[in-house]
Amino acid sequence: MDCLIRDIKLAESGRQKIAWVKRNMPILSGLEEEFQRTRPFEGVKISLSVHLEAKTAYLSKVFASGGAQMSVTGSNPLSTQDDVAASLAADGIPVFAWYGSTPEEYEKHIEMTLRHGPNIIIDDGGDLISALHTKMTHLIPGVWGGCEETTTGIIRLKAMERDGALKVPMMAVNDALCKHLFDNRYGTGQSVWDGINRTTNLIVAGKTVIVAGYGWCGKGVAMRAKGLGAKVIVTEIDPVKAIEAIMDGFSVMTMEEAAPLGDLFITVTGCDRVIHSGHFEKMKDGAILCNAGHFNVEISIPELESLSKDICEYRKNIMGYTLTDGRILYLLGEGRLVNLACGDGHPAEIMDMSFAVQAMGALYIMENRGKLPPKVFNIPASIDQKIAARKLESLGLRIDSLTEEQKKYLGSWQV
Repeated sequence: MDCLIRDIKLAESGRQKIAWVKRNMPILSGLEEEFQRTRPFEGVKISLSVHLEAKTAYLSKVFASGGAQMSVTGSNPLSTQDDVAASLAADGIPVFAWYGSTPEEYEKHIEMTLRHGPNIIIDDGGDLISALHTKMTHLIPGVWGGCEETTTGIIRLKAMERDGALKVPMMAVNDALCKHLFDNRYGTGQSVWDGINRTTNLIVAGKTVIVAGYGWCGKGVAMRAKGLGAKVIVTEIDPVKAIEAIMDGFSVMTMEEAAPLGDLFITVTGCDRVIHSGHFEKMKDGAILCNAGHFNVEISIPELESLSKDICEYRKNIMGYTLTDGRILYLLGEGRLVNLACGDGHPAEIMDMSFAVQAMGALYIMENRGKLPPKVFNIPASIDQKIAARKLESLGLRIDSLTEEQKKYLGSWQV
């Protein structure tokens, strides 16, 4: 079998991790049982690029249980867990990923994942789609469509659609209610602080935390910071989101104003140069910087390096940049996703919902192959409703339903 992994002998450790998340992902477990009976993906080739840890591995196995021929890689050089990759490889799933890959290795892994000629693409950040449309265009005729996990990836896809460059239909998984309302807010909110706390071993209470961006991810990060006892300042470019932050009890100001006040900075915007040299020059000695956006461009590392006279690793995933005036600024996880570069990513129960959207979105693509134009599509509301209902069922909870009389009342304009 064609694979590129670190060490197949790590497989047993990976299996244990996958077994643990499976016990805490009841929606995906239910889909796995259904797929084993119905085999909806029999003979379908799926290329998957998502942060390669246990939850992603289980999603890959769920697709495989439905007959899919998988090809798997990670979506970030620092989020792949080598034992999980080894476990998938040992179970016969082609994997091309390892922790700490160079940019060249990462690019090669993406291309090798596409090489088997996918019918469906499962993407996180748009790297598979980008490679498909630039380097491996000969594969496009065989692609029915795909699903994109993240805000950043959807931004890239919509830019491609706007420019007429997108050649396959893509489902906006991130925009599904069962994804962003829970994954982005509660998943990011918890996992970002998990990554920060286990890496720094410092207290949060009493510190001033700057959260750049108040979308659903930023809301979650700010809420958890407040719960941990921090004073929270939000920076934004959207006046509506800025007002939301104010009414949620946070201070709002520009990054220039916030720079000298912050003890810990977290970027969650999807944009580049959110924190740059003009901000570094104003920060207090000992300020900690980290990013929770998909790419490592939100904190301008080249500018930080140019201002530094010395760079030193103080702890695993903590680099200290000594500036010419003697101040030290600390960067976590090389400026990559702190919740994955420095942690295990979102909780299993949260990713259960997100990956259920991926699985059912892929099923929608397959069932509608040849019928969808090359555009970015929203996940159908019926899929959100099914996943939410399964989540409630897994929690042992019931909700009310409308009577026929109530439906008639709500559908009438006459009182």
